Parts: sequence; structure tokens; C-alpha cells
Amino acid sequence: MSENLSPTRTDFAFPFRIDAGSGQAARASYQDHVDQMIRQILLTDPGERVCLPSFGAGLRRLLFSPLTAQLQATATMIITQSLNTWLAGQITVQKVTVQTPADTPGVPDGTVLITIAYQLTETQSVRQTTVQVS
Repeated sequence: MSENLSPTRTDFAFPFRIDAGSGQAARASYQDHVDQMIRQILLTDPGERVCLPSFGAGLRRLLFSPLTAQLQATATMIITQSLNTWLAGQITVQKVTVQTPADTPGVPDGTVLITIAYQLTETQSVRQTTVQVS
């Protein structure tokens, strides 16, 4: 039996919290929930989740590497592979852009800005998420 998926459906919000108005678990729209899942994957280090040790991209480890073109290529590859592994049925990654202070004025030292353009599989809409890793 297939589930009727609607673009107006909601999921639990991340981080998990109780909604003050309803006293129940806070909810997020489908689009916001996918955005939250992307952030979880990118900011979680492999091994951090005991029951799912291979989960995550571990991008914070890259902050201690020299900010070079090789770092950008490595980060792009890690991000794309992680998102394709963990969100294969939810999104199609279209483009990953990694910005460092060396190549982008205005990006603070010790910070990497990652922008992911993706298409939601369920609604076929194109979205973009920016994650700051510092």
C-alpha cells in the first residue's frame, strides 16, 4: 500500500521541541523538514550517532585543513556523496558550492559557506540551502 504524499504534509521539526501553543511535538513543513535533514547530515560527524555510525558528512573536520581549491573539491565530493546516500529518495542534488574566506570577500575567517541547490523528489520543486560551518 502506498502512502499518499502531499506537499502540504508536515514532519517533526528539528531540533525536536515541544510547541508552546499546542503542547505537542513541533512540526515543520515538508520543505523545511528536508532542509533540516540536510543540515543534520552535513553537521554530524560519522561515529557521532551510536546506532548509525556511518551517518553524517563530518564537515567540521575540514575547518582545520588549509582553505585551498583542494578543500573545496573534497568538501563538494563529501557533501554530494553524503546527501546522495542519506537523502536519495528525498532530493536530487543539482549543485554544491563551497565558499571560503580566501575566495569570497565577506566570509569570516575560519568559516566555510556551503550552498546546496537541489530538487525535491516529491514535489519536483527546486530549493537551495546554505549552511555555515565555523
